[in-house]
Amino acid sequence: MKWTVSEPAKRTGVSVLTLHYYDSIGLLKPAEVRGSGYRYYDEESLQTLQQILFFRELEFSLRDIRNMLQSPLYDKRLAMKRQRELLICRRRHIDALIALADETMGENTMKKVTTTAEELSRVKAQYAAEAKEKWGATSAYQESVKREAARSGAEESVMAAEADAIFAAFAEKRGCDPTAPEVQELVKRWQDHISHWYYPCTAEILAGLGQMYVGDDRFTQNLDRFGAGVADLMSRAIAVYCQK
Repeated sequence: MKWTVSEPAKRTGVSVLTLHYYDSIGLLKPAEVRGSGYRYYDEESLQTLQQILFFRELEFSLRDIRNMLQSPLYDKRLAMKRQRELLICRRRHIDALIALADETMGENTMKKVTTTAEELSRVKAQYAAEAKEKWGATSAYQESVKREAARSGAEESVMAAEADAIFAAFAEKRGCDPTAPEVQELVKRWQDHISHWYYPCTAEILAGLGQMYVGDDRFTQNLDRFGAGVADLMSRAIAVYCQK
């Protein structure tokens, strides 16, 4: 059975726009695209989407998720098993919070459970580490990990300050055309920042990041801390820059 894009969006709570974006970056392709241009998803598509959501919960980037799913070593059954375990752990944590609320109100209607926020975080970190070890063998990812391990605390502070300065500069240019030379220069600064501190940032990687800035709410919210519209400007300016 196949469904239009609205059905997987409804089942998982993922927006239609996000599913279109996942298609554009090769993360989740529809099972079929008919002559009308409508995307159709099948059961396998839904399973893949579940796995993507699991890895998003573990805070992997979309690029890392795509590389893991495409890895010849990827074990879908193990990934789904880990997702189920994490969901059970989260449910126990929510039950614990409900029990605490009941106790605070003088009620005691639920059996107490022991899953804490710390335990839930520990489980997530454990699963993330396992996924990285088994399926995260990309050159960009490994280079990023290598550089992160070598950075001192002082260097971390310099890196963060440098990034904030670039984001603040983008905020000042929100009324500018993304093709403007001064905006394009900021894109170059951002690409150089990534290449210096994380991994060689090719035009392909940069273009993918630009799409993520508006396709992933976490990125959008983080960038828009510097001013509403920063993520949108960066995304459009990067698209222009990478087409040169």
